[in-house]
Amino acid sequence: MRMMPLLLSLALWSTPALAEGPVTAVGERHGQALRPGAGVRDAEQREHVRYTVWYPAQAGSHERALQIGPPQAPLFEVGRAADDAVPAAGTWPVLLLSHGNGGSARMMGWFGTAMARAGFLVIAVDHPGNNGVDAMTVAGSTLTWERAGDLKAALAAVHADPALSAHLDMARLGVAGYSAGGFTALLAAGARMDLQRLLDFCRAQPQDGVCQPQAEFPTLTLQARLDAAATPALQPYVRQAGDDHAIPGVRAVFLMAPAIVQAFAPAELEQVVQPVGIVAGERDTVAAPPTNANVAAASIPHATRLTLPGVGHYDFLSDCTPLGRQRLGPLCEVAVPRTQTHATTIDAATRFFRDTL
Repeated sequence: MRMMPLLLSLALWSTPALAEGPVTAVGERHGQALRPGAGVRDAEQREHVRYTVWYPAQAGSHERALQIGPPQAPLFEVGRAADDAVPAAGTWPVLLLSHGNGGSARMMGWFGTAMARAGFLVIAVDHPGNNGVDAMTVAGSTLTWERAGDLKAALAAVHADPALSAHLDMARLGVAGYSAGGFTALLAAGARMDLQRLLDFCRAQPQDGVCQPQAEFPTLTLQARLDAAATPALQPYVRQAGDDHAIPGVRAVFLMAPAIVQAFAPAELEQVVQPVGIVAGERDTVAAPPTNANVAAASIPHATRLTLPGVGHYDFLSDCTPLGRQRLGPLCEVAVPRTQTHATTIDAATRFFRDTL
């Protein structure tokens, strides 16, 4: 989810800090992948998607503390990684990672760096027009089914990167997502959405958190989405909503506080053949478990679910700094320490992907 207007123009900064102790180093690389059609979602009409890769790096690589916010006043602590570090020897399972509405690859770095430290290569993206680095757009927040194509484009670009391609074990491909990224992960696994079903649900239950304007884009009502979808510019993309957006080779799916699950008919979720791990917060009111995580767990044949007591929706964002807690208020307020929620989620994801990949 997006980080309120205060974060709209923030770029991604990292403050140097050497890694300590005999830990496996994590490398971080950035790139852009050609993404035809992305311009209709992107505020600057750019036809590409940005991506970040976290991967096991050679021992001794100098890691830095990854943060979000101005260098002297960071708002979020993300993790640690070494810029463009030399990859460690070997090949690793690949995980595609999708952020929530208005989030970013960097915001999910707490998960991505941890999974890289556990032996995975993680490819995360900034979904055009729907991320916390660029200006949000109505199209970017409406054409949610385009997100799976962003992951596919990033995967192809990394596969073509001579520095990393030899280290990808493409036979072991997984996908993970938070919030709207969970919806994206299900698309990538082959589930087809039914846009009319989602609209009917929101008309019948307009107070459901998924149907309400989000804090990241408070003026974007359901009617505003419908008006945008009816325009000639977006109609060609709207007609593709129910198409197959699967990414070939996806063998396992991990969902964190998944949202927009009502876009999938139960019969469609029953066709998801991959194992699916689900982690959700008991106090999530944005993507309420009864209409999201619980539905997915009940309908997907090989799904397992972990419910975290006292945990809400934004608990799956990176940990706030003291300044972040002071400035961002509700976005940083949690009943359970985020470090605990993150540790539990990382442990569950590591076990899940090691078992399934």
